[in-house]
Amino acid sequence: MANNPKATRDPAGARLERAQEAARDAEKARAQYEADGRAVREKTARLRSLRLAKEAADLAAGAEQKPVTPEKKPRVARKR
Repeated sequence: MANNPKATRDPAGARLERAQEAARDAEKARAQYEADGRAVREKTARLRSLRLAKEAADLAAGAEQKPVTPEKKPRVARKR
């Protein structure tokens, strides 16, 4: 037992060490959470800009072409 320094520590010191380790883990988790959120916001902004650019290009291409109107089918009278 004398070779194990953790076994010779008092319980209050062990509690303090566990609390400090938990605080470090919480800080790492918070940093990861914020990084994930930032990545999602950046990706969303990038995809939004691509979508808006595509919609603008489609609108410009649509203005050049004559709009196609679908032909109406003749209505068939139903039997009662």
